[in-house]
Amino acid sequence: MSETYEEAVGGTRTGAVEAIHIAPDTGGEPAARDAVEAVADRGLKGDRYFHGKGIYNEQDDLDPSDVTLIEAEALAAAAAEYDVHLENGAHRRNITTRGVALNHLVGTRFRVGEAVFEGTGLCEPCGYMESLADQPDAADALVHRGGLDARIVESGTVTVGDEVRW
Repeated sequence: MSETYEEAVGGTRTGAVEAIHIAPDTGGEPAARDAVEAVADRGLKGDRYFHGKGIYNEQDDLDPSDVTLIEAEALAAAAAEYDVHLENGAHRRNITTRGVALNHLVGTRFRVGEAVFEGTGLCEPCGYMESLADQPDAADALVHRGGLDARIVESGTVTVGDEVRW
């Protein structure tokens, strides 16, 4: 039997932003930010997807995604179970959260700081991320916990430490 969302997050409906990363170009080094402007139907200002330069901008068969999120807990599990250490944005996701069961937010609207997002699908890991991170087994370590693709529904500022509320 699968657990309910409330069981997955310990009954709470809030979490927090732990880190923010943007990369200006495909394959570019992700840079940490304390805050970023999330622009509706566009992406995070300064990120490759905001500028239409992301590798997935070129694929028509994918759900729309302006931003990607990953759980800090998933990164800790990858380290513990696979000895895969993806730090400082090497996971290629924009926002790292804590206390949020992201897989349960597919099809759900949620607030991150001042912005409103909607989960569009799971962000499964790929070999490209694994090669850029130079971490063998990174893709395997993050299967079904690689994060969430999301669309930005309402613009606003997202800051490290902000509440994630659904």
